[in-house]
Amino acid sequence: MSCVLRLVSNEQQMDLNASQLSTLRRFDNLELLARQVVEGFIVGLHKSPFHGFSVEFAEHRLYNPGDSVKNLDWKVYARSGRLYTKRYEEETNLRCQVVIDASSSMYYPEGEKNKLEFSIMAAAALIYLLKRQRDAFGLSIFSDHVEQHTPNRSTLMHYKLLFSYLEQLLQNPKRNRKTSAAKALHEIAENVHKRSLVVIFSDMMDNSGDQEDLFAALQHLKYNKHEVILFDVHDKETELDFDFENRPYEFVDVETGEKIKLQSNQVKDFYVEHLAKYRKNLELRCTQYGIDMVPANISEDFTQILIPYLTKRQKMM
Repeated sequence: MSCVLRLVSNEQQMDLNASQLSTLRRFDNLELLARQVVEGFIVGLHKSPFHGFSVEFAEHRLYNPGDSVKNLDWKVYARSGRLYTKRYEEETNLRCQVVIDASSSMYYPEGEKNKLEFSIMAAAALIYLLKRQRDAFGLSIFSDHVEQHTPNRSTLMHYKLLFSYLEQLLQNPKRNRKTSAAKALHEIAENVHKRSLVVIFSDMMDNSGDQEDLFAALQHLKYNKHEVILFDVHDKETELDFDFENRPYEFVDVETGEKIKLQSNQVKDFYVEHLAKYRKNLELRCTQYGIDMVPANISEDFTQILIPYLTKRQKMM
């Protein structure tokens, strides 16, 4: 499924929420936007037991009688009068690797908001929530190869680093990059060494056109004992339903540049039927492998991302 279409038209094809578009286009403070998304979604969840200190460790926790005293933080005790122990990354609640497909197909649709921007904002919200829950988090970005990969950590420095990578991806788009999701996911599966929750944002349109390679890569993640949520990012109106006016259009494959002129009703039934067949096969394989495949429509809010994540996290704890 390598044919990814970009509509060339003088008319706006999507009726998007104006405030959501405005939010996504404010590139200057992605962290603040992520905080607003999360705290607007769920207030008071997993309140931190420790406030007011910036530490190099994964977190602190209150000292309980009987705990080893070797990790007591005496500097914190001197400032607060309360006993806290240093808790390192190996003791964090959850490890999560956030994976973003940054290939050319993710730049659809052109205009105010595309699939990549939606994925970056959703990833930022998840990373903020992971930090708030004192979990460890990593980031992988791929197109035809793995462009960025960080291990799972939960330090403040690591958190800032991941947001800087997301900001760079948002502000400096790199077009004309084909997709090799299968190859990239195999590499990520090998590089995420400890059992983790792997959250993937992708339209799963591999340029190779070989579904079996893609399925093998997803199975590789499960074979390595990772739990996986695949967010199938799409624009439902135009990509899935092919809902265009019945008039001539020029469509462009955003990965190859190939162009075709046609009238939308001439190909709608064929397109919708074959895309539905492709997606159904992907859903069946994900079910077979125990992977949660979640539709993520870029015209909707981020509740569709946060609820499945929280549900999965609860099951893993």
